[in-house]
Amino acid sequence: MSDLERLIDLLPQFFSDTRTTLIIVGISMLFGGIGGLIIGTTLYVTRKGGILANRAVYVILGFVVNFFRPIPFLIFIAVAQPVARLIVGVGIGNAAAIVAISIAASFGIGRIVEQNLVSVDPGVIEAARAMGAGPWRIIRTVILPEAFGPLILGYTFATIAVIDMSAVAGFIGGEGLGNFAIVYGYRQYNDWATWAAVVVIVIMVTIVQSAGNAWARKVLRR
Repeated sequence: MSDLERLIDLLPQFFSDTRTTLIIVGISMLFGGIGGLIIGTTLYVTRKGGILANRAVYVILGFVVNFFRPIPFLIFIAVAQPVARLIVGVGIGNAAAIVAISIAASFGIGRIVEQNLVSVDPGVIEAARAMGAGPWRIIRTVILPEAFGPLILGYTFATIAVIDMSAVAGFIGGEGLGNFAIVYGYRQYNDWATWAAVVVIVIMVTIVQSAGNAWARKVLRR
């Protein structure tokens, strides 16, 4: 049996792993995106000159982000196993992979959010302050809306990074296209299986990038 024929036999598993990858990426971006938004916004508003300036909070949170963010994900996914066991009861499998990816994404997205919020015109914030708006109202109605376009691009980049992370989930027993490429491609010397997974991942990335760019352009034109 040729490699192509073996791939055809594996199509049900291939489609199942494709769906699993989409689920892992979607849930991880949901939790990682929310966590990153909270972290990034907190860093921005507590920095020197921020509307809720607090040096202690900024320094401690910044240290935590800087400590964990540079860790290669292959190592981080192992480091996060105790946390995964605490949250979902297991240290391996799809649920554990989602926990690890969500945490890693939170730190990365946090910095992306902070950097995009820094670009907001301080004059707009001062104008809102002069009109009597409180800090939380300014965050909700001024800062985040003003940075919405750049944030879309930042989250697009983060989503692509999460797709890459999902490919590593197989190392802790997670399923998905990464695991498919390793188990049925690399270990069984089936180049067709490996390249099938690669092509689908490239298509996912292309769709996400194109959609993100189009949405950002639409927002920035307003």
